[in-house]
Amino acid sequence: MIGTKGAQTSARLVESMLELIQARGYSGTGLNTVVELARAPKGSLYFHFPEGKEALGEKAVALAAERFRALVVESAGEPGSPGDVVRRVIDVLAGMLTDSDFQLGCPVSVVTLEMGAQSERLREACADAFGSWIDPVAEYLVAQGRPAAARTLATAVVSTVEGAMIMSRARRSVEPLRCAADVIAALLAGETLS
Repeated sequence: MIGTKGAQTSARLVESMLELIQARGYSGTGLNTVVELARAPKGSLYFHFPEGKEALGEKAVALAAERFRALVVESAGEPGSPGDVVRRVIDVLAGMLTDSDFQLGCPVSVVTLEMGAQSERLREACADAFGSWIDPVAEYLVAQGRPAAARTLATAVVSTVEGAMIMSRARRSVEPLRCAADVIAALLAGETLS
């Protein structure tokens, strides 16, 4: 069993990998840079991740998935309409983009686009991450009285937010995210946009 110090080192390596993927992409992230950012001895990388970069990338994707899932669950637990929930999530994402000067994006979409066709392990990790975001959205929609189309709507919501994140980075503007929030809120309320 890995002791506390070992667990802390492993966590720092995963956190560093996640941070670098967000800023540089998976392909642009070298293991030496991960070790340097994590302030860890190089040997610890191979001790904790003997399968190398893919194993570390898989853990970074899982960490990103866990954090976004927690954001969705926390936002859904606060009072308000489904549109309010979406806007709270979008506000956090928009803040991340603007605070990073549009340098940080969704690491799961980055890994999917870069490695999805090359690594089955990473593709599966990304698919699991997206699923872990769809599930709480679908559960929330069921609780809001939308059981028939909950999974379909949840998939559309996550897909729309992911696309808006990519467009926001490309345009260096949170406008695509704000537009996505408006459309999703209207969709979930059963309204049409004017």
